Amino acid sequence: MIRVAILGCGMMGQEHVSYILKYKDSLSIEFLCDPNQSSIDTALSIIENSPASCRIPRILSDEKELLQHVHEIDLLVVASPNYMHTPQILRWAQHEITILVEKPVAISEKQVSALKAALPNCRAKIWVAMEYRFIPAINKLLQLLPEVGEIKKVTIRENRYPFLSKVGEWNKETEKSGDTLVEKCCHFFDLFRLITGQEMSSCVSKVHRGLLWDHYGYQDNEDNDVVPIIDSAYVLLDFVNPSRLEKPRKNSTMHSTLGCLELCMFAEGSRHQEEIIVTGMKGRIEAYLPENKVFLYQRPTPAGPWKDKSKPPPLDSFSEVVYDCSDLRQVYDFADDIPEMHSGYHYCSTAIEWKYLIDAIKESEKGNLFVPKVSLDDGIKAVEMGISSMNNITNEESRSKIAPVRAFSSQSSENLLDLVLSSALATSHGHVKEAFMRVIDACDGEYKVNFE
Repeated sequence: MIRVAILGCGMMGQEHVSYILKYKDSLSIEFLCDPNQSSIDTALSIIENSPASCRIPRILSDEKELLQHVHEIDLLVVASPNYMHTPQILRWAQHEITILVEKPVAISEKQVSALKAALPNCRAKIWVAMEYRFIPAINKLLQLLPEVGEIKKVTIRENRYPFLSKVGEWNKETEKSGDTLVEKCCHFFDLFRLITGQEMSSCVSKVHRGLLWDHYGYQDNEDNDVVPIIDSAYVLLDFVNPSRLEKPRKNSTMHSTLGCLELCMFAEGSRHQEEIIVTGMKGRIEAYLPENKVFLYQRPTPAGPWKDKSKPPPLDSFSEVVYDCSDLRQVYDFADDIPEMHSGYHYCSTAIEWKYLIDAIKESEKGNLFVPKVSLDDGIKAVEMGISSMNNITNEESRSKIAPVRAFSSQSSENLLDLVLSSALATSHGHVKEAFMRVIDACDGEYKVNFE
């Protein structure tokens, strides 16, 4: 049995609990850790009301106390508020365990720098929870990408309800969430990279901020300088393949892949909550949620019935195939191994994520390489795209005030450098100076060390 500890028992921690119980032959919840008793009580009720026969885990309220039991833990689930993820990764990655960490792995440039500095010293096997990759309709879209030829445009649209209420309303604070384009949209930036197979070269953003002022309760905040989170945005992105220098055709100047992210957090009445549209030189794929359907279109061929180019193409000149992904067998060949009943908000994708994670852990136990579906590097790059989109907002006058948190010493990254240095010392094996130098490089000169 894989011994599991849940660090953070709020909404996502509870969702993970519900799925872990469904894999009772492989997973055993040994610890629940959260300072909020209400969250603990809800997680416990899920366990106690489960038809699966399982013992009640140990309850802790302090992460430091949980860390003392690290040798009783095989897998740590980090489902705490965003600003805690980086410090918790740094603390736990010094140990030879597996970590499933919720997105985003960081919320600021300095947190990203700290993760990069500590990465060479990580003993833990780290998997980033990017559930959107495994949503059936989105995964079917990924499978169909070869059908549309060279990809030139990707549009991702989310029209949804406002952020849900969470403990202490931390997700309404920019310095705890990283703001909406990091907190919410790192899922979509991850998908842009996955769909295109390329890296973002530039981006520009336009946003609305404070439209949900009353809904989120900012009027009750005593801090008159409170900066509300982003409520809607357009982000335009350019992607390039750094490994291939494209030779433009004659009279052609634009060969990059274009991306467009549209977000609206006050659109409860939308027919579709998420839409992903990928257009290639040979066709187009459209995925819609919660409809959970994918539409594949292929453009007319030169030998097809569209002969008269002075008229629009006839319907029989292009093809349409519709995939109903509410039937998992249309998407996953292991669909019968996925628990039929599922809880949560991600179209059973968390159950699929857990199936992949369990398989990866079992492979590593056989002595094979642990291969995460979403690596820490993937998680970092998605955050970096979010930070870039925040830093390139063109329709706000006080951008410097609302840019993502940069300082090491803030509520989002308390003692962050000490954690990086502790990780370096714990795993440097005599190469202490080299480990320290990596940290100093990441600090941009903010941290001084006298090696004498």
